Amino acid sequence: MSFLSKIQALFSPKPALPSANWLVVGLGNPGAKYESTRHNVGYMCQDMLIDAHQQSPLTPITGYKALTTQLAPEVLAVRSTTFMNHSGQGVAPLAKALGIPPERIIVIHDELDLPAGKVRLKMGGNENGHNGLKSLTQELGTRDYVRVRIGISRPPAGMAVPDYVLEPVDHDQPGIALAAEAVDIVVEKGLSAAQNSIHSR
Repeated sequence: MSFLSKIQALFSPKPALPSANWLVVGLGNPGAKYESTRHNVGYMCQDMLIDAHQQSPLTPITGYKALTTQLAPEVLAVRSTTFMNHSGQGVAPLAKALGIPPERIIVIHDELDLPAGKVRLKMGGNENGHNGLKSLTQELGTRDYVRVRIGISRPPAGMAVPDYVLEPVDHDQPGIALAAEAVDIVVEKGLSAAQNSIHSR
């Protein structure tokens, strides 16, 4: 980039950020290799929400390691363009720029400690070895964000966890549709209402 180009870029107006009061974050790894794996059920759920709300596909947002699309007037779907282990690098700077507090960030992710298809919601808590959550906690500076946990169960005896979570599954994996419903309820009625509705199923 030439000196003149650098000066022009410095003084050019930055693209306007989208409007949002909530961020809905799907965790996963980018690329066709990981597209249909257990570790990517967060992506799958987010895709289902985008389709259900008839919104445009996720697109890059200038200056951030993230893809976004509007789910509703004040709800922004966000996906980090990094790999799972660095998810926070794509989410935290955007949340800060938008002024969205952690308690209004909804993170959809796979959960080994729940039976396959079971969905549970909570605010905060330990990361239980989940590297995507560890990155979010580190970059946000808190554990107090909403978790929508999609159960994938533990691997069978003798199978390593990394091999298990990166094993392909169907896109209609149990729990994904229920998790999408949970996200909508959290936004519309709050976490307690979503827990009351989802945890009884």
